Amino acid sequence: MDSTDSNDKIRKLLESIKDYEDSEELHQTCTQIRKVVTDAQMPADLADTIKQAYDQLADKVGEANPFVAIRSSATAEDLPDASFAGQQDSYLNIRGRDEVVQKVKECYASLFTDRATYYRHKQQFPFEKVALSATVQMMVFSKASGIMFSVNVGTGDDTKVIIDSIWGLGEYIVQGTVTPDDFVVDKESMEIVSKDITQKDIALTRLPDGGVKEEKVPDKKASQPSLTDDQVVELAGYAKEIENHYGCYMDMEFALDQKNDKLWLVQARPETVWSQKNKKKDEKSTGDEKVGNVTDAEIIVRGLAASPGVAAGKVHVIADPKDIEEFKQDEVLVTTMTSPDWVPAMKKARAIITNNGGMTCHAAIVSREMQIPCIVGTTSRGAAAMDVLHTGDTVTVDAKNGIVYDGNVESIVTPAKKAVQPGEVAGNAEYFAPTATQVMMNLGDPDLADKYANLPADGIGLMREEFIWTSYIHEHPLYLIEQGHPEKVVNMLAEGISKVARAMAPRPMVLRFSDFKSSEYRNLKGGDKYEPHESADLLGWRGASRYYDPKYIDAFKLELEAVKKVRNEFGLKNLNVMIPFIRTVPEAKKVTDIMTAAGLVRSADFKVYMMAEIPSNIILADQFNQFIDGYSIGSNDLTMLLLGCDRNNDTVADLFDERNLAVKRAITHLIKIAHKDGKTVSICGQTPSEFPDFTNFLVQQGIDYVSVNPDMVKETKHNIAHFEQRIILDNATGKGLTDPSDYVW
Repeated sequence: MDSTDSNDKIRKLLESIKDYEDSEELHQTCTQIRKVVTDAQMPADLADTIKQAYDQLADKVGEANPFVAIRSSATAEDLPDASFAGQQDSYLNIRGRDEVVQKVKECYASLFTDRATYYRHKQQFPFEKVALSATVQMMVFSKASGIMFSVNVGTGDDTKVIIDSIWGLGEYIVQGTVTPDDFVVDKESMEIVSKDITQKDIALTRLPDGGVKEEKVPDKKASQPSLTDDQVVELAGYAKEIENHYGCYMDMEFALDQKNDKLWLVQARPETVWSQKNKKKDEKSTGDEKVGNVTDAEIIVRGLAASPGVAAGKVHVIADPKDIEEFKQDEVLVTTMTSPDWVPAMKKARAIITNNGGMTCHAAIVSREMQIPCIVGTTSRGAAAMDVLHTGDTVTVDAKNGIVYDGNVESIVTPAKKAVQPGEVAGNAEYFAPTATQVMMNLGDPDLADKYANLPADGIGLMREEFIWTSYIHEHPLYLIEQGHPEKVVNMLAEGISKVARAMAPRPMVLRFSDFKSSEYRNLKGGDKYEPHESADLLGWRGASRYYDPKYIDAFKLELEAVKKVRNEFGLKNLNVMIPFIRTVPEAKKVTDIMTAAGLVRSADFKVYMMAEIPSNIILADQFNQFIDGYSIGSNDLTMLLLGCDRNNDTVADLFDERNLAVKRAITHLIKIAHKDGKTVSICGQTPSEFPDFTNFLVQQGIDYVSVNPDMVKETKHNIAHFEQRIILDNATGKGLTDPSDYVW
């Protein structure tokens, strides 16, 4: 630049720019500057050195005029916090000595692209202090290529390596033309903890005589992973070594050679964003921010108290379900709303906070079962949690009152109870009076079965099969059938179901067959291919309507095989089943006929129940009776469909009330018609746990079972004993409620 007087010419042109915000002026000036560089005669000694090096490279690889890539690399020692990533140009598939020299000049000239010039101006950094090199590398004829980071650039989690890859050359991943496959690898275990395979329909490929072109990827290949698991793990190992070498988070690029499947690391540069964020965070805080007294604490979010409890911890904001593998043990989960595929993260959470949802949303129901403090619907109570809370913040979640405090408020965080040590005498054993109305327990997560088996529950009234899919199987059943692994569904379902049946035996348990919505099924691996996009999937292809559908019946048969395995091979005869969301009487016949054909026949020791959650179930109970042994009232869906009120919409949460007279009349009618034919009725909704007066109503109407979350089993047992004693006393004395006509339909 000095020998050709280019620096002086460039300096004058830069000084002539009046307004860097004027994109047209900036573009015209930068175009002139680049022409200054490319038109200049490269000094002979430098040009000769480049040509000689190119010849040496040709000898080394045994090729005449090899194809190379000319890649820019800019650094600035005096500006360590700045990133020059993507501001200069690279040239691919270049061949021949003279062409290489020309492209090196163009690479130098790209120091003055519009974006690079504007960036340096904003950083107040003179162009002379930027050291730009043009690296000449053998061209990798990329079968696949991509980018990886030694830190999760979305969250700052440095225990993971993020790897994104596509088919063909890497330009399309840098430009964002193709959505890459995404892999997350745990640095310690070197296991792939997350994998998201996309549809990669196009690729940039090299031309035999130089240059590149865009090609359509064959349909079958487009949906396949662009890297094998072994290649992903190999790359993650390189990422760890490179990070260790440089001592900082790294941003790297790689290519997979189509000739020999060899992986090449073609670029590495420091990742600056999270390096600086984490540095500032470390400077700001040395640990949990503690607040002694609640009166000194700042309230930052309010919401609905969905699952009681108090907990303090570090916030982890998760916006997308594909990132849930990044969630760590004992963090506070903050998200928009959960669904069944969030369960693995929820199990690790110290507390849960959501933007949306009401008392019957997924987050609320699961949190209560797991006894995790949970606040939902913060948007409707002022500020959305995800707008206010940030990953790394320390908060105290008071889910008794629906309040989130800034910092660790020690005065309200419940201390852990001291366990009874060997040799110590515990308090008097708690007594539970026998009751005619049995108290069952809701359970989804098989891993909690042993923990809750000692509770005084009369059995499991509802085991949700969805937990097993999201926690263990992760793959769509039809996808596994297509892959030739239907046995995975049978074996893993049977394993999860048997954990609960074995822990509760000889007490009965009721397994509810799968009741995912289409959007939830789509989140399972391979689900996109089989699931429709429904505008209202809560009222769409779910429950019984799937089981007899030719598109899904083979998957349902795998669920039946799992039940048979638990009952027949494992000998756990306390397992019974329940069919969800049966809309019509013919549906009930179709599903039970499929079960009978599979060898699951109703008998004295095998009961088949159905969910009563649709008005038609109540109105036509006299006809449904012929196909089942009893009903379990799903009060959440039943209330929603009776009142026309979306149970997941916090905007109308105040209108959603299971104690509405319409709901009570429906339940009263169902109990009357079911008992007429000797069928039992239970309830598995949240209402009995929340409202003792509603439990009293159920007992008054003669319900057979009440199934509640584990944290409410003991209290419900005491309440029901009291209510039944009250009925006996009232009948003996002639006092109390004698006219339940309000509830008669």
